[in-house]
Amino acid sequence: MSDWPEGWIRPDWPAPRRVRACVTTRSGGVSQAPFDGFNLGDHVGDVPERVSANRQDLQRLLGCEPAWMSQVHSCSAVEADPGSCPTADASWTGKAGIACAVLTADCLPVLFCNLDGTRVAAAHAGWRGLAAGVLEATVSAMAVPGAQLIAWLGPAIGPAAFEVGGEVREAFTSRHPVCSDAFTPSHNAGRFMADIYQLARIRLAACGITAVFGGGFCTVGDPRFYSYRRAACTGRFASLIWLV
Repeated sequence: MSDWPEGWIRPDWPAPRRVRACVTTRSGGVSQAPFDGFNLGDHVGDVPERVSANRQDLQRLLGCEPAWMSQVHSCSAVEADPGSCPTADASWTGKAGIACAVLTADCLPVLFCNLDGTRVAAAHAGWRGLAAGVLEATVSAMAVPGAQLIAWLGPAIGPAAFEVGGEVREAFTSRHPVCSDAFTPSHNAGRFMADIYQLARIRLAACGITAVFGGGFCTVGDPRFYSYRRAACTGRFASLIWLV
């Protein structure tokens, strides 16, 4: 893993020895503007051959096979399978050499592992999926008690950039009133600034997961990352986790 492109992120968390994880950035790759450079999204209008080359390079660099999904902001969690591309927003595995992978460009990627280092998972948690229960569905699919899991929150839109309407606030507070703490009034009437990291921590705590790491990024303001809110025509970076 010493030849990873400069700037790729390794989660800083107390994961067991068998667990590996990383987040790609725009660094590296063969994609051209506006997708430059390491775009891994095959649904954003990039040249398919360039996306394929980037994905092949990713597999070589990681030394394992990513299991991609067709992400639709659902709360569906499946077992990771590199041989298929299911419609889902989270995957898990207990097999070595298979990377659970999610693609994002402002939505929140959440990585999971159990304390024994025998199961890992990755979830794509945009606000719709987060409100619908994608994190809860991931924990359920892993079949591991929350107290035996740790989670890492990857790069997502930060609270200073995430302006939402009242319906988004209601979607969270109607189920967990404490979520009101994650919203502050915007200078625009009837709008709120949302902290997706805090919302995720609240939902994870409700699953019994209190060992939560990461957060603190902002994809909108950080040029290392693709951001749909910053530029609608853009690529996707990946957050991946696997066992060795």
